[in-house]
Amino acid sequence: MAGKGKTFIVLGLIAVTVFALVYFGISLTSNLGKSKTEITAEDADKALNRICREIQVSSAAPVKGQIDLDPVSVSDALPDISKFPLSVDSKTDSYAEIFSSTEKSGTGNDGWLNDVAADFNSAGIVVDGKPVSVRVRNIASGTAADYIRSGKYVPDAYSPSNELWGEMVKASGIPAELVAQRLAGNVAGVVMSKAKYDELVEKYGSINVKTVTDAIAAGELAMGYTDPFASSTGLNFLVTALTTFDSSDLLGDKAVQGFERFQAGIPFIASTTLQMREAAKSGMLDAFVLEYQTYINAPELTSGYVFTPFGVRHDSPLYALGNLPAEKLAIIREFADFALQEKYQKSAAAKGFGGLNDYESELKPVDGILLSSAQKLWKEKKNGSTPVAAVFVADVSGSMAGEPLNRLKESLLQGQKYLGKDNSIGFVSYSSEVTINLPIAKYDTNQRSLFVGAVNSLQAAGGTSTFDGMVVAMKMLQETLAQNPGMKPLIFVLSDGETNEGHSLDEIRGLIESYKIPVYTIGYNANIKALESISSINEAANINADTDDVVYKIGNLLNVQM
Repeated sequence: MAGKGKTFIVLGLIAVTVFALVYFGISLTSNLGKSKTEITAEDADKALNRICREIQVSSAAPVKGQIDLDPVSVSDALPDISKFPLSVDSKTDSYAEIFSSTEKSGTGNDGWLNDVAADFNSAGIVVDGKPVSVRVRNIASGTAADYIRSGKYVPDAYSPSNELWGEMVKASGIPAELVAQRLAGNVAGVVMSKAKYDELVEKYGSINVKTVTDAIAAGELAMGYTDPFASSTGLNFLVTALTTFDSSDLLGDKAVQGFERFQAGIPFIASTTLQMREAAKSGMLDAFVLEYQTYINAPELTSGYVFTPFGVRHDSPLYALGNLPAEKLAIIREFADFALQEKYQKSAAAKGFGGLNDYESELKPVDGILLSSAQKLWKEKKNGSTPVAAVFVADVSGSMAGEPLNRLKESLLQGQKYLGKDNSIGFVSYSSEVTINLPIAKYDTNQRSLFVGAVNSLQAAGGTSTFDGMVVAMKMLQETLAQNPGMKPLIFVLSDGETNEGHSLDEIRGLIESYKIPVYTIGYNANIKALESISSINEAANINADTDDVVYKIGNLLNVQM
């Protein structure tokens, strides 16, 4: 496996984090990653048919499997918390652990809370006669909420980007005391190109979420936003948008109808930072969502884009979780007071926090149960009336034998619960040859049983012909779209290694460009550059995973894209 440089490509998550990388490269050429020769639709069909004839393809006998009707267990899918290492460790026996959102517990301009924690741990602070310290764990707000709400791992304290996550934690039954409403000021906003901003201001008079949603529904604005199950900014935008449709009833018929009209004009929902970066770089988006701290630290944005704040503030509140001993609660309160000192508020400002302090939250407090219902509504309505046709392409080469294949099966069996009965699903596996395990069909109870049976019957052997598997998937999708032209095609590739047999990336790149099928990939235990490149062609996502977290990441990706 090492000699093969293996990776396991699947569909991606998550893990949404800070958006800084989204914008690095916005000024790069929109032709990046495109082949030198344009391929017409007619030429693409001819090339696809020719390449398919060169591939040895077989069809597996249909096998039905037992459907698991139990809902997805978030706790079982989450990897061990060690997958999210500490950014600051404690120095004393008495300490409090803090889950921190990534815009303040990373590196550089995103490392403010780490700096504060390091100084706190060196300050010799004493509680009840004992020296104390803190440890900080860098973890995206939505992922942290999954750990806390599921009970998989509950830290002593939680500092998400905004209070929406705190309300959802409280609604799950976990005691959450708001120790500090604000550690470092920040806001979420819509970042829009100056040209489009001026155009819409001329028509609508001003820019806010109401005019943004109206412009999107009218086909006047191409905008992307992020997964509201994982992203603080995405969740904030979802709730704010619903409020513009009906402020008195976020889940009423009027709000739902308004959301469906608006969502029909959204090009895609970003699963990852890379996906949003590629979309911004290609010029397909006029606007996207972002936190102000990231915006102000990116000269490419401040020079060519306008920031318009929306929704609740992102002031990094601090919560004490659970029924803590008095000593733990005292440590958390001491840390909050320490962070709020003038010295550290100035250092926060130097890293981009504290801007737009005059902005007041547009939203009234939103109940955590209502927020969860809004997420569910988004999941049900985000594709509108456009069904998805998707083919899963799974690597079953020899190096997948044993635990890798077992985890692949588990991730697909859990992930298939997100697929949706109105969508159509097919399944392909490959090693040295390609097997059509399941032709594309509507994902009803029968197809779901056949999908489960196909996954359970997978066996590992042979080489790795990844691109042959993708070509067969494209052929299946083209045949489906010929009969159902209104469907949205997707391919999900799951592989653990570099291609060593069959066709090459160069031979199929033009097909992917011509058909404009997003190809979602996950690298398993490695980083497959060729597959990362393929995902970027049509603004899909590439995620790196391993045996521990692949189930969670696949589930997150399918939750967003299906």
